[in-house]
Amino acid sequence: MYETIKYEVKNHVAWITLNRPDKLNAFIRQLNLEVGKAVKESSRNQDVRAIVITGEGRAFCSGQDLGEVDESMDHGEVLRNNYGPMVKEIESCEKPVIAAVNGVAAGAGFSLALACDFRLVSEKASFVQAFVHVGLVPDSGNLYYLTQLVGYAKALELAVFGEKISADQAEKLGLVTKLVPVDSWQEETTAFAERIASMPTKAIGLMKRLLKGSHDLSFNEYLEKEAYAQRIAGQTEDHREGVTAFMEKRRPAFYGK
Repeated sequence: MYETIKYEVKNHVAWITLNRPDKLNAFIRQLNLEVGKAVKESSRNQDVRAIVITGEGRAFCSGQDLGEVDESMDHGEVLRNNYGPMVKEIESCEKPVIAAVNGVAAGAGFSLALACDFRLVSEKASFVQAFVHVGLVPDSGNLYYLTQLVGYAKALELAVFGEKISADQAEKLGLVTKLVPVDSWQEETTAFAERIASMPTKAIGLMKRLLKGSHDLSFNEYLEKEAYAQRIAGQTEDHREGVTAFMEKRRPAFYGK
């Protein structure tokens, strides 16, 4: 089904693994399209309650494979046709999306990590805004997300200088959900993903919708959106289970419904 990624669903978690380790998981058009397709498939699969995107081998993703670049091409059209559809699928996904950054995330690989809701980062990982070094601007939604996370001044600084950001530095900048030791990487990543998948993911999707839609709303408009989301959440099986578990003094068993 897929040639450039590995795709597996286990314990309600969809694992999307970029699978071009000999090229440090650099993007080619097929990889862009297959990541987008896998996210869409996961969004539609009712058995999937959380999504993890990670890389095979020693890199998360090193950005665009320059071997596929023809400098006579329109770089804007490459974004519209390859990268835009991929990040739009992640942006519109109402299920929790986790970037498991196992190694270097450079260029559009950095952008891919930023597009996710959570970033688990290996202590050996690093981030690089590589675009400036080839005279290009950060793309694939990079500055859109980065500005929200670190603010205008720091986002511009990182983009202009394009210096390597270590895992520790990324944590201090607020880019990291959890810094994970190398020797417990798989165990902790799996535990985090399965913990998210066991939560009331319908409510999490509504939280994502509220957060993403709040920027251009007045306070009164936001309150109306909030009330609408709470109405939906209040009708879910997970809400009923949560209330019942509270009354019975036990842990709730959520099903994402």
